[in-house]
Amino acid sequence: MPRRFMTRSRKVAIVGVSLSDCGRVDDATPYALHAQAARRALADAGLDRSVVDGFASAGTGILAPVEVAEYLGLRPTWVDSTSVGGSTWEVMAGHAADAIAAGHANAVLLAYGSTARADIRAGRRTGNLSFGARGPLQFEVPYGHTLIAKYAMAARRHMLEHGTTVEQLAEVAVQARANAALNPEAMFRAPITVDDVLSGPMIADPFTKLHCCLRSDGGAAVLLAAEEYVADCRTAPVWVLGTGEHISHSAMSEWPDFTVSPAAVSGRLAFERAGVRPTEIDFAEIYDAFTYMTLVTLEDLGFCPKGEGGAFVEKGRLRVEGGELPVNTDGGGLSAQHPGMRGLFLLVEAVRQLRGEAGDRQVRGTGGQLPRLGVASGTGGWFCSSGTVVLGRS
Repeated sequence: MPRRFMTRSRKVAIVGVSLSDCGRVDDATPYALHAQAARRALADAGLDRSVVDGFASAGTGILAPVEVAEYLGLRPTWVDSTSVGGSTWEVMAGHAADAIAAGHANAVLLAYGSTARADIRAGRRTGNLSFGARGPLQFEVPYGHTLIAKYAMAARRHMLEHGTTVEQLAEVAVQARANAALNPEAMFRAPITVDDVLSGPMIADPFTKLHCCLRSDGGAAVLLAAEEYVADCRTAPVWVLGTGEHISHSAMSEWPDFTVSPAAVSGRLAFERAGVRPTEIDFAEIYDAFTYMTLVTLEDLGFCPKGEGGAFVEKGRLRVEGGELPVNTDGGGLSAQHPGMRGLFLLVEAVRQLRGEAGDRQVRGTGGQLPRLGVASGTGGWFCSSGTVVLGRS
């Protein structure tokens, strides 16, 4: 296909998505997982890699997109290496959509791969408890304030101010596992109960083990393209309707309110730019390294008022089967997979849902119709950053 450059604003669609092998992958490198996911996403779209003139990646080193693009045999003329933690991929998707709309690129590939689990198993690394001890973090690390402890402290503040209970937080894990039970690609599918969550080993009060995400291997890839490429694709387009991004803090002392995440801003921007309201959304894919993340992000995206997230997650509202707002339909980071930075997996699952390709976990409305609108919202660091993407099908 010849390259097509335009000066007017173009609509942008996600035309290809895929996961690499995920879960327990002991015999692959992160680069191999990048390549596997990228090949599968291109095959999903039915496009050749020669159409890719934009590339975005993070997580493999200081030259991440350069190193991975070289491994993939790509020579892009547009590149992004934004790295803001788990929200990286939603932020990158927004940047890519803007570039395509402006004519700076035609087809942008986002790719990620990690062997976080296999590396620890093989002794190539240890479980990191913090992100370093330089810059602003030097004032917190000496006191043993780990990543998990930061999320736990924020959860405790929400419990203090709004009466949120540990049982309500546990409900998030229970419903994520119920969704994972419908997903053959999920690592953990056996049902769990609130009592199972509460009786587990304590990690950081109030989080027991099942309040925390699993550690897996895996990769993902998403291909975005300009509207004029859609006719050449094998799959139905999923349109990027609106995006938003926001950063909040690094040091906990600079976080104005532990009960408000940066999704309050990124979500508002994404919905405004998409011209839709939270009440119109059919499902949500939300970064869930810990149960509290799901609860507070639901509030900040506008699915329920501030302080009412605990009540909102009760009564099975997040389940694919019978839920009012299915959330993390693949099982999320709590049960499906979590290889380091999971934001790209949110976009893959959202696209599969909108295309009707989710199998037993497919979200359907009254009369069995497919969902029309979905949202993916990623969080990075310890609520340090957020990226939100609103997606819709034709």
